Amino acid sequence: MSVENLFPNKGKKLIISTKYGDFYRYPVKTHVVVSGDSLTDILDEYVMPHIQQGDMIFISEKIVAISQGRAFDIDDIHPSRLAVTLSKFVYKSPYGIGLGSPWTMELAIRDIGVPKILFAAFCSAVTKPFGMRGVFYRIVGNKGRAIDGPCSYTLPPYNHYAKLAPLNPDKVAAELEAHSGCKVVIMDANDIGREVLGVSDKSIDIDMCKEIFRDNPLGQKSEQTPVAIVRKV
Repeated sequence: MSVENLFPNKGKKLIISTKYGDFYRYPVKTHVVVSGDSLTDILDEYVMPHIQQGDMIFISEKIVAISQGRAFDIDDIHPSRLAVTLSKFVYKSPYGIGLGSPWTMELAIRDIGVPKILFAAFCSAVTKPFGMRGVFYRIVGNKGRAIDGPCSYTLPPYNHYAKLAPLNPDKVAAELEAHSGCKVVIMDANDIGREVLGVSDKSIDIDMCKEIFRDNPLGQKSEQTPVAIVRKV
């Protein structure tokens, strides 16, 4: 199918070379996804007209979480004293708030639980004098790493929202593969790292997926391209 009207985002390349081979990454622009949107309908409208046999579909975890109703206006999140205190000690990356805000920390406490959050905070405090960074996130895992908050470069209205990780990402990916006939990967990617949160088939090579998205071709700002068609060159 034709992909001639699918262009790389500004500053990104269409093709990436990896040890697994060369791959096209075609960003697909969609409408602004909201709670209750059907991911299968989104694939049908925006993605399937461009698909050919052997393609893979990479989806931003953000729109999966948003469609599941797991994004919240920060005015509706009332952080506890614990959330406010812990958020002050989290490293704040220029590529995303992570758990460095009271709102996202509050969501983490609700979703992951106080005991694990406190354990992660304790381990982080103990190891920080030794120059170890990221201990907190290693303990809370993908559910914690995928939580993010409002940023100035995020597409409205989500520049005023905080969101949780998607629920059952492997199950969602499998359902989307059954619908589309393409292997599906749910990615949490920004300009400093990539995590695979869900795959439709356990045979999918996680390291390969991370390499394909090494430069985050979907962008991290207002590109409005939450889906990529990945095709071997």
